[in-house]
Amino acid sequence: MKEIVLITGANGLIAKELSKQLTPKYSVRFLTRKKKNDHEFEWDIAKGTLDERALENVSHIIHLAGAGVAEKRWTDERKKEIISSRVDSARLILKALQKNRQNIRSFISASGINYYGTETTDKIFTEEDMPGNDFLSEVTVLWERAAEEFRDQQIAERVVQLRTGVVLSEKEGALKKMLPTIRAGIGSPLGSGKQYMPWIHIRDICSMYRFAMENTEIHRAFNAVAPEHATNRELTQTAAQVLNKPLFMPNVPAFVLKIIFGELSVAVLEGSRASTEKIRNAGFRFEFPHLKPALSDLLQKK
Repeated sequence: MKEIVLITGANGLIAKELSKQLTPKYSVRFLTRKKKNDHEFEWDIAKGTLDERALENVSHIIHLAGAGVAEKRWTDERKKEIISSRVDSARLILKALQKNRQNIRSFISASGINYYGTETTDKIFTEEDMPGNDFLSEVTVLWERAAEEFRDQQIAERVVQLRTGVVLSEKEGALKKMLPTIRAGIGSPLGSGKQYMPWIHIRDICSMYRFAMENTEIHRAFNAVAPEHATNRELTQTAAQVLNKPLFMPNVPAFVLKIIFGELSVAVLEGSRASTEKIRNAGFRFEFPHLKPALSDLLQKK
């Protein structure tokens, strides 16, 4: 009999791709706001409701739910939504499991590489470093604490947090947003272009979730980014090279982005490097450790 894996954030890029990897071996369920299929179950974080049938006989929970940090300006209301969608959603699941006196084998939670702060530095951060002191750091700290409650309350045998960077996919996310201007020959680095953009190929991040779920020696936080570091300029230039497009436009000035996006602009104007030594030492092997082959795989599909 297949083990049951429950995934939150059903409409997200990672959830959709991860389910394809897991389905041959596992029975996959989703928690979603609007049920469309038999393997989906509804929940409402604001109302604190959850269809508890989703939890029946579940062995693993992969918590991917979270409002997009780069989708809207960071008003006070939006900030509350960003935190609640991650933290209150985890607490809702925890309470349901406690109510039913149910234990699970693992709780694998998404987290953000912005745990270390968004300021651009020359430092390469490891999982042992302290969190930063800006909004995105606050979000990830609260996010990870909510996950840790599953271990502290002895509901999950293991808890793992994957501190994810920019997930590269031609279907959704940052890369897709960059492609129209690059294909038109008017792509440009953002701000100085020197800020690092910790990235990871969509297949690698999905493989890492499965790796974390299946390996019982894996605990706590891991940086979920590729080993090769790339700046915003290098990412833009490499994408243009792969598409055989020119890249001669000037950088988009930082002040323009600040006017357009407000405080949210730090998400694209700042960034540092993060080490992958811990996850590689644990036995994980990247399919796409280098940027150009990763972009070639995504952008040159026939």
